[in-house]
Amino acid sequence: MKFVQGSFFAGETFLDLADARSKMTGWLGVANGRVHGSTRQVPAVVFAVQEAPALLPVPAGPYQVPYWAQVKVHVDYHIQVARALYSVPCRLVGMRVTARADEHLVKVYLRDQLIKTHPRQRPGGRSTDVADMPPGVEGYATRTVDRMVAQAGCYGEHVGIYAQRLLDGDAPWMMMRSVYRLVGLAKRYGPAAAEAACARALDVDVINVSKIESMLKNATEKNAAAVPAAVPAGTGRFARDPAEYATATGVRLQVAAGGSRS
Repeated sequence: MKFVQGSFFAGETFLDLADARSKMTGWLGVANGRVHGSTRQVPAVVFAVQEAPALLPVPAGPYQVPYWAQVKVHVDYHIQVARALYSVPCRLVGMRVTARADEHLVKVYLRDQLIKTHPRQRPGGRSTDVADMPPGVEGYATRTVDRMVAQAGCYGEHVGIYAQRLLDGDAPWMMMRSVYRLVGLAKRYGPAAAEAACARALDVDVINVSKIESMLKNATEKNAAAVPAAVPAGTGRFARDPAEYATATGVRLQVAAGGSRS
């Protein structure tokens, strides 16, 4: 406050912080007992009657310095704050908003007006409010992991397990498209083929939908070994019957004697 700076601090010398606090206590007794120039009221009286009863308890922990950022609303109606994603109303796509983050909350402001509050997420996390979504797409946000696994499980036990493995992790929403793709493959190639392919992939711990698609395309799920039949030892790949190289005895004798074959 300029009044405190000019009336108390200006021109004064203090030995240390304790000395400054001691002199401040004496100065406040005088300053708060005078009639205020603008309100025409005594500050000490106003504080005791109106302000003191409205004060909240002193926080138990230290004051948290908030993190402020100017961020852009992306086409998926989310903003990124401290490496985590938070939804805002879809009408704000393309606009810039102000975000304030502390240990517990992230608050989003548009031109100083609070428009959204989210619980703080750790880096890589995501907080989405279905109400922020455009009309008609709310269903995608409400598809929980359990529902997606159950949908995949309709095409076979191992297909459901494979979907569960895809969604394991701290950011399952990043793998939702892979589960949709897996379900699409099961519809295209049939539940039996998808079940066999997923079972084989799980046996070798290969969690990759592209591998499942490749197996289905090449029908390798029908061959457990998926390798060519073994060639007998000692036989060359292009070996031919020795009889194919046999030459007539009479011809050899004529050639040796210098005779003509004609």
